[in-house]
Amino acid sequence: MHDYQRDFIELTLQREVLRFGEFTLKSGRQSPYFFNMGRIDSGAALGRLGRAYAAAVTKAGIEVDMLFGPAYKGIALAAATAIALADGHDRDLPWAYNRKEAKDHGEGGVPWVRLSIDRCT
Repeated sequence: MHDYQRDFIELTLQREVLRFGEFTLKSGRQSPYFFNMGRIDSGAALGRLGRAYAAAVTKAGIEVDMLFGPAYKGIALAAATAIALADGHDRDLPWAYNRKEAKDHGEGGVPWVRLSIDRCT
């Protein structure tokens, strides 16, 4: 096990992010575990999580053009990972996020950006 993997597991257990038991998910499905990103609620914890994700992305050799954080809790994760990639891995990547509601003020979004998602499951 790599140090970043160990740190990720320790963080999720210490902060009670990863919990085991019987949980009903938003989809209605039952799960023996629950990952609650809301428990990553400090700068230090978010920094650790971002560093673990950055190390995992780097170790996997994943080539990406941009990081994406789905609203709402994924936004902080994308930002923290982008910072950790820039600071610790010399990879300065842009990051983006979506909104659950339409933006009707300011610039009204970014019409010049095209997004292509390649998801491995």
